[in-house]
Amino acid sequence: MKLPIFLVAGAAMTAIAACTPAEETAQPDTQSQETMTSENTPVEWPEATAPTARKEPVEITQHDITRTDEYAWIRDDNWQQVLRDPSVLREDVREYLEAEVDYYETMTADLDGLRQTLVAEMRGRIKEDDTSVPVKDGPYEYFTRFREGGNYPIFGRTLIETGEEQVLYDGDAEEGDSPFFSIGTVSNSPDHELIAVSADRLGSEYYTINVRNAATGEQMADEITSTDGGVAWAADSGSFFYIERDDNQRPKRVKYHVLGTDAAEDPVIYEEDDNAFFLGLGKSQSGDYIMIYVGDQITTEWYTIPADDPTADPALFAPRQQGEEYYPDHHGDWWYVRTNRGDAVDFEIVRTPVGETARENWETVVPYEEGTLISSMTTFADYLVWSERSDAKPAIVISDYDGNETPINFDQPAFAAGYSSGREYDTDTLRVRYESPSQPEQTFDYNMATGERELRKTQEVPSGHNPDLYVVEMLTAVADDGAEIPVMVLRLKDTPLDGSAPVLLYGYGSYGAYIPDSFSTGILPLVDRGVIYALAHIRGGSAKGQQWYLDGKLDKKMNTFTDFVRAGEMLVEKDYTSRGDIVIYGGSAGGLLVGAAVNLQPDLFAGVLGAVPFVDVINTISDETLPLTPPEWLEWGNPITSADEYAWIAEYSPYDNIREGVAYPPVLATGGLTDYRVTYWEPAKWIARLRDRAEGGPFLMRMNMEAGHGGSAARFERLEERAHLYAFALKLWGMEEAEPVSHSE
Repeated sequence: MKLPIFLVAGAAMTAIAACTPAEETAQPDTQSQETMTSENTPVEWPEATAPTARKEPVEITQHDITRTDEYAWIRDDNWQQVLRDPSVLREDVREYLEAEVDYYETMTADLDGLRQTLVAEMRGRIKEDDTSVPVKDGPYEYFTRFREGGNYPIFGRTLIETGEEQVLYDGDAEEGDSPFFSIGTVSNSPDHELIAVSADRLGSEYYTINVRNAATGEQMADEITSTDGGVAWAADSGSFFYIERDDNQRPKRVKYHVLGTDAAEDPVIYEEDDNAFFLGLGKSQSGDYIMIYVGDQITTEWYTIPADDPTADPALFAPRQQGEEYYPDHHGDWWYVRTNRGDAVDFEIVRTPVGETARENWETVVPYEEGTLISSMTTFADYLVWSERSDAKPAIVISDYDGNETPINFDQPAFAAGYSSGREYDTDTLRVRYESPSQPEQTFDYNMATGERELRKTQEVPSGHNPDLYVVEMLTAVADDGAEIPVMVLRLKDTPLDGSAPVLLYGYGSYGAYIPDSFSTGILPLVDRGVIYALAHIRGGSAKGQQWYLDGKLDKKMNTFTDFVRAGEMLVEKDYTSRGDIVIYGGSAGGLLVGAAVNLQPDLFAGVLGAVPFVDVINTISDETLPLTPPEWLEWGNPITSADEYAWIAEYSPYDNIREGVAYPPVLATGGLTDYRVTYWEPAKWIARLRDRAEGGPFLMRMNMEAGHGGSAARFERLEERAHLYAFALKLWGMEEAEPVSHSE
């Protein structure tokens, strides 16, 4: 059974109190127009005046420590309403953000042609009319497809008996004239007669659910607003469960809707009172149970409802215990549970009889093995399947429930592999995917009974791709305490290792998130120009198991940032690059990473790409009114109640640790006006303070006034957003005119 991970992509919301009179506006200031990316590479910028955010100092005292925030006014007190209606943004804030947009466009106008070239290259690597490998569900095979030039997927199905194809939901047609459009779900009812669809038209992740007749497309009167976008159908196909978000964007209530009734009267099935706990919703792989997830960063709790008895009261599986996670899935007379109970830091698998789910009944099936993280688990009728990961390498294991295990291994220096649970329970077929940084994704159907593999699809690169041009390596950097940090490197074979190559160093390092060593057509325009791409599997992530995560959070959070710096230094020491030729890149909590790293060693880097960066940490995590703050205390510490935990965060918070008078490399930050995860004022305040305190730069911000945390949901608009980042980096390396290697035979 699969449920969404709520906070991995999101890092955190943001905050600071106080606003200022609307009649005051930003004033321009002259900024240095020449910077150095390294000792030998000068970069010239257009003559332009940068917006200067006015200062309205706000003093904030915690634990007898007073800090001053000059830019608190950039946060609009009306931010909750802005998420639903961006037009209500306070006028002085809008004028300042728009001035930043204008300044960015002026400073990078000379990169417009390069950006168009990069978009064309990235788009040329995408099979525009691509179709997914279909997934069987009863009498149908369901698929998604893109049309040539289309931005959004078409959802469809084929009747297996006749081969007749039917379009269920056409994303391009549904977009209409919305400035932002994101599809949440297209979910068919168990009898395949209806589909529930959801969409967000603001970027704030408030999704509206509608229901349609699958055969005719006719939309029913049912409409449910302010949801998280997902549904879990009851077995009767006439009702479903969903999660309602409150005005602070917190998923607080599970509700039950019967088709044809007034959604305003939908009963609340479960409501969570603790703001640190968020809700999720799904179904068991067997389809027999509705599964309600309740969890924070380190603790989970589950409730179950029989799918064929949707009005039954939710049954508590096992009460929450602080610091323990468990994830159940149903199999006949048993529940199988992936859990880190006791000392099983990297998780074990246990089972317990249906109806006897108390912990004293749990018996171990797959024991815990230190350093090997069991990261997911699925129960099929005849097979138990799980994913595991050790030393940044994934594996898939299949068991027959009698202890006979068959691993699916892959022998490469760095790769990504996984399985999808599909839609059926009684099946011998497991959908497996494999790829490496140089090898496009392959999709197999693996027969769990015979071990045979059927190749269903190889990712097509229309403009051509020759994997033999590349080298993939897994290097090791040594942390300050001796820990060994895996660093994946992708480069052209003929890229010289004499210190002359530029490096794009990427990282994340929070929430235990694992960034796989996968194939990305998006990074190839840089690599094909001689840039070395490096992915640092730093602590705070889980590449080397759960302990790797635990050693990069709370009081050990500085390990994340110093690991990243050591990865950069290792690349210099091994002559992959030189000091001052590394551009660092991270988004959301990865934006925190690059913001903290550049404060530690600004002269190591040629530039910083911070996408929706979580950089105002001490203020955000001190504001419990923000949607994501209470659950974040378990990741970062609670600076409200603990002076020690305040000190942890204050040591690295990028906004609070900018080094005054020190030369910083150029910085490009992005933001989204309707982003509730990392609110727009985080990058805005960071850039304003960098401009005021640091030397060097320039410090630029590209604010998307019509999107949220993930930027545009349209696939080709996403390419444009990436092209802005990459063109900026290429300029810092002096590579605007560099030509990519040819992939022709």
